[in-house]
Amino acid sequence: MSAITRIDGAQLRSLVDGLADLMVDTVDGGASIGFLAPLDRATAVGWWERRADEVSAGRLAVWVAHDGGRVVGTVGLALPDKPNSRHRAEVVKLMVHRDARGRGLGRELLETAERTAADSGVTLLHLDTETDSPAERLYGGAGWTRIGTIPDYAADPHGALRPTSIYYKRLRAEAGAGADAGMETGAGVGAGTRTGVRTGAESEGVPSPR
Repeated sequence: MSAITRIDGAQLRSLVDGLADLMVDTVDGGASIGFLAPLDRATAVGWWERRADEVSAGRLAVWVAHDGGRVVGTVGLALPDKPNSRHRAEVVKLMVHRDARGRGLGRELLETAERTAADSGVTLLHLDTETDSPAERLYGGAGWTRIGTIPDYAADPHGALRPTSIYYKRLRAEAGAGADAGMETGAGVGAGTRTGVRTGAESEGVPSPR
């Protein structure tokens, strides 16, 4: 069984090794998350170390899934800092280790991020994912709306240019919640231990090639 927990900047730094291993596995598995294969582990470590400052500053929220003390999944929400866009957030870097797929963990990570965002007053989420990738089935099954594609948006791990699909989802924000509440302060920790398979959950992937 996997437990999902939201982490702060200090916790992220302590989990850098496990998160780097997860990222290397994701890229080796063919997912387009901004890196070419083979991904050097030191590069992955450095990427996550820089994210710790973003989490501490309230610009990024990160959840981590553990299974027996091992990092097996993660998802993030990038939070705009402009006054006119604090009602929305971008889902980024949804990753599930290949050894942990087929159990609904990708769907559970996504739902955890969605639920915490809604409780914090966020009313709109968006993301992009490689067109025709397994991740598209996950988002379609989770009620996300595809609005179009951009050709030759980013290279896949093997260097071939691929299109990306843009998705959005409207959330029903908790009454009285503000867009700044919880998300930027580190409150609203999402946790879960469900591992049941759900519709579309077998196709866990990554939402963004950033």
